[in-house]
Amino acid sequence: MKKLVFLTGAGVSAESGIKTFRDSDGLWENYNVEEVASIDGWYRNPRLMVQFYNERRRQLKDAQPNEAHRIIGELESDFDVTVVTQNVDNLHERGGSTDVIHLHGELTKVCSERGKKCVEDIGYREFEYGERAADGQLLRPFIVWFGEEVPLLSKAAEVIEHADILVIIGTSLNVYPAAGLLYYAPSNCPIYLIDPKEVQPVTRRIEFIRATATEGMRILKEKLLTCK
Repeated sequence: MKKLVFLTGAGVSAESGIKTFRDSDGLWENYNVEEVASIDGWYRNPRLMVQFYNERRRQLKDAQPNEAHRIIGELESDFDVTVVTQNVDNLHERGGSTDVIHLHGELTKVCSERGKKCVEDIGYREFEYGERAADGQLLRPFIVWFGEEVPLLSKAAEVIEHADILVIIGTSLNVYPAAGLLYYAPSNCPIYLIDPKEVQPVTRRIEFIRATATEGMRILKEKLLTCK
């Protein structure tokens, strides 16, 4: 089986009602991004951060995978598929994907404030500021914020290095270091980029599919299975 790797961002979940991480006004769900998505924000106002991610978890509980998620999951029948996602939702897994690398953490998990240890899957339940992890430290959202290292970046790069086909979907390629991952793809690896908006030029040769995630995945699926 050919190795098919997806690099996904907020656009793949937008049609499920999950708002994109950062809109043009610099807000995420009406909050300033720096207040709710940076380690400095945690140090300044951890209670706000806990409240914010409780709200996102509540929103995720009611969201459903869209057709793009489901098509990506279905392609496991014909390809060896790995999804590398910048999203913290679990819609890829719920859409049928079994090999997902979450670069920026997972919304349904919490961890110790000390080095993201003692990770606990809490599903969709809310937690309160002051709850403790197994090591006695404060619990915090299991999210990689601005100002923190991306622990799974090297694993993602290694997967992309072995890709036969790379698909980029729903990401502006503006957020680093994740945006640099496409350059790990082999020189002969076909790269497809699905996005309804114009994406900044890149130095790699890419086939653009100017469409929403669901429409683009329909087009791509036909291309991939025809050329298989």
